[in-house]
Amino acid sequence: MGVEAPGACPCHCFGINLIFARGEIKVPVNLRGRHLLWLKDYKPEEIKYLLNLAISLKAKKRAGIKGNLLNGKNIALIFEKPSTRTRCAFTVACLDEGGHAEFLGKSDIQLGHKEDVKDTARVLGRMFDGIQFRGFKQSVVEELAMYAGVPVWNGLTDSYHPTQALADVMTMQECFGDVKGLKLVYVGDGRNNVANSLMIISSKLGIHYVTAAPKELHPDESLLEECRSEGAKHGAIIEVMEDPYEAVKGAQAIYTDVWASMGEEEKLAERVKLLKPYQVNRSLMNLADKDAIFLHCLPAVKGNEVTEEVFESSQSKVFEEAENRLHTIKAVIVATIGNL
Repeated sequence: MGVEAPGACPCHCFGINLIFARGEIKVPVNLRGRHLLWLKDYKPEEIKYLLNLAISLKAKKRAGIKGNLLNGKNIALIFEKPSTRTRCAFTVACLDEGGHAEFLGKSDIQLGHKEDVKDTARVLGRMFDGIQFRGFKQSVVEELAMYAGVPVWNGLTDSYHPTQALADVMTMQECFGDVKGLKLVYVGDGRNNVANSLMIISSKLGIHYVTAAPKELHPDESLLEECRSEGAKHGAIIEVMEDPYEAVKGAQAIYTDVWASMGEEEKLAERVKLLKPYQVNRSLMNLADKDAIFLHCLPAVKGNEVTEEVFESSQSKVFEEAENRLHTIKAVIVATIGNL
């Protein structure tokens, strides 16, 4: 290890040593050139590396240290769905480290209209160092990855939201330290993209993950069994329950999301009726651990999935969680295409 320069921000978590002022970085895990499509193919040590790299990059930003880890790098941001946190996080993450982010909305390019996915991928892959996709079909982001020749990152599909799960676990890590053995309960639509990604990351990191949902909205059975099998290797417990009040007992983190995801707006009335008993309110929070935190990927419909009281309480870490989207996304970009 070199001598730390004045103003440096070192981090020694999980073997990571970053000395930002001098640009010296020792990397124990090599993710260069990797896609991020769902987290299924990431090993626990690779996820831990990303989380702790994110913590280091957060400290660096707060110290006011200008980065150069993405100097000369250009990334494409493909958005079929609107976004606040994902778009801003990818853009600012790139700018913070000296790169350039180009926003490509659904009316800006020919993807899915005059040009198919594989041709779009092969064009963009020759012009950009990495591609982010936020849209509907998981098959599209997978096809982009197959043909682009550069790293492709899933900013959200109907099936998975891996960058959100990274930010969620980073927030838990900041609040509690080691996340292994913590109980995380997802209350609501247990088969949506966020719930799927939380179940996957929990299985990798030894988290006790519980889905509290009506049987109509239980996780996909094949994914559930896959996560249970993976979790058995790492000390994770993966459960599904229908009673939210039983599920949250002793939990360190309570999580919820909107009752109708983007593209499901016509189902909202039906979901409100089905999920009203699953609202995260004070009575529910009182059954969790006394130091439990509340998480939500945002935007929230206060009065539906969560009450204003819980959302605005000291237990709510939703804005820390939102900020951590920036730092975890920056870690993904830096780890996969950065000048390390």
